[in-house]
Amino acid sequence: MRKYLAVAILYFKTQTAFRAHIILTMAFSLGHILFAFLLWSNVLGEQETLAGFTLQSMMTYYIIQSFFTQIELSSGVSGEVSGRIRGGTFMKYIVVPIDVQGYFTAMSLGASGFYVIIDVITCAIWVFLFGVQLTITSSGLMIAAALLLFVLGMIFMIQFNYFLGLLAFKFQDIWIFLMIKDGLIAFLAGTMVPLVLMPGWFVSTMRFTPFYYVTYLPAMMLVDKLHEEAVLGLCVIIGWGALMFLINRLAYGKMRVRFDGVGI
Repeated sequence: MRKYLAVAILYFKTQTAFRAHIILTMAFSLGHILFAFLLWSNVLGEQETLAGFTLQSMMTYYIIQSFFTQIELSSGVSGEVSGRIRGGTFMKYIVVPIDVQGYFTAMSLGASGFYVIIDVITCAIWVFLFGVQLTITSSGLMIAAALLLFVLGMIFMIQFNYFLGLLAFKFQDIWIFLMIKDGLIAFLAGTMVPLVLMPGWFVSTMRFTPFYYVTYLPAMMLVDKLHEEAVLGLCVIIGWGALMFLINRLAYGKMRVRFDGVGI
């Protein structure tokens, strides 16, 4: 455990070296929320609510979604793994006395820990500048459940992106997989539009997928909605996480034999 903690701390500190990236991340997050504000203030118009959302609760949802999205940095795992494999330098992870999957999990969580601080500042700036009244649930239990669900969802996404990175053992370039993944998850996780606005059959189908529970359900629970899905969400994301862990073990054990230390 101390080895994984050391990796997490290292990557936490590493983030401070990229100041320009921090500023751009904050600007992107503010821009995402501003776009949502302009969109939904026009969509709602004279209406007080839409699908149970007021403008204030809708903005609260997008602020929380932006917060979660900027913290969830697992997409970098797939790029790091695939780049190392194709470049012939993946051996550095094979020879270190630490589990490879555990290393990338600790790496991603460490980097995410730094961005918690940055995103809190970003969201505070938005609330101060535009006077958004955050409509967050008053239930401490639901807040704790939502945060736990998000952490479990983030761990699942790290494992999922690790698996996509491992595909570089078999495919010359995995960019098409990553492109499709980024587009689908932005939609399926409710980052673009709250899934509650989608048809009922679509939402019901999404409840069987892990992506529904990564950022969408935690954000909805924090805006005082869908509390009744908390237990189901925790069970589903734990199940998907365990399944993804086993898939990665099998995939790594089978495909690593293709690596000869100088690339595929």
